[in-house]
Amino acid sequence: MAFRPLHDRVVVRRLEAEEKTAGGIIIPDTAKEKPSEGEVIAVGDGARDDDGDRIALDVKPGDRVLFGKWSGTEVKIDGEDLIIMKESDIMGVLG
Repeated sequence: MAFRPLHDRVVVRRLEAEEKTAGGIIIPDTAKEKPSEGEVIAVGDGARDDDGDRIALDVKPGDRVLFGKWSGTEVKIDGEDLIIMKESDIMGVLG
């Protein structure tokens, strides 16, 4: 990928939603909600504090994360749908 996020921004690839419910019911595409789980693709260098020191990010490429439903900005980079968001929009890292 030829894109590098700046400061405390993170590029996330949204993971695909489940096709079936736990009971085996198949969910049509029109009824699916966008999943709020994704994989971190790239991270910025971190924000700067008042003294000018860099604050490192807690996430790294490859992390599986949960984020808010309306978090970030959806973009298309190299033909792939990705989300650019601030690290503060990420609620946590999975496993």
